[in-house]
Amino acid sequence: MTLIAPALVVLYTAVLGTIAIVLCLLVPGGAALMPLARLWSRLVLWTYGVRVTATQHPAVTTAGPAVFVANHQSLFDIPALVVAMPGDFRMVAKRELLYVPLFGWALWLAGFIFIDRFDRERAIRSLDRAARRIRRGTSIVVFPEGTRSPDGVLQPFKKGGFVLAIQARAPIIPVSIRGGHAVLPKGRLAARPGTIEVVFGEPVDASSYSFESRDALIEIVRRRIAAGLSVLS
Repeated sequence: MTLIAPALVVLYTAVLGTIAIVLCLLVPGGAALMPLARLWSRLVLWTYGVRVTATQHPAVTTAGPAVFVANHQSLFDIPALVVAMPGDFRMVAKRELLYVPLFGWALWLAGFIFIDRFDRERAIRSLDRAARRIRRGTSIVVFPEGTRSPDGVLQPFKKGGFVLAIQARAPIIPVSIRGGHAVLPKGRLAARPGTIEVVFGEPVDASSYSFESRDALIEIVRRRIAAGLSVLS
């Protein structure tokens, strides 16, 4: 299984990535990608024996766009969140993924937002594009830790996703993801079967905050994500 599972993931990515590129070229906007992204995610999770459970606060709806702010423990957080997410969405991802053959190209055609972590001006322009997507009705997912936690513990948050929510006047949905570190911690290659739990917490109204008060917004969202992780424990 050690060699078969990665080979199967490459196969899923090649086949579904090619289909996604063709569909995104035929149907601009990226809506065609999301069913394929969910199928790819389910296949990856099934291949490695990973279950996903999802719960959400009653106030979480798909009536309008939001910024979903999630902690990040493992590469498996991505397929788990894709399966669990309510409604249509795009993710803010590191720019390096853009250069992954087929996978990165499909994400770019679908309108995913790529952030250059080493170029502040380009990163700001990317967040501006994300804000425009939100205003047009598409939810955005951000991982404010910026990278996977090495030990599963919640890391300090970067400010970009919160500035995005304030700029777009969109609610923030705190997302607590637990179990990914046990399945595949950062720095390890072999994944273990297990369960990843995704909890969508009580929304936070970012329109009540300004750029000057963004630290207070970050703190309340961080507390809600931490509380979700604590409840899951």
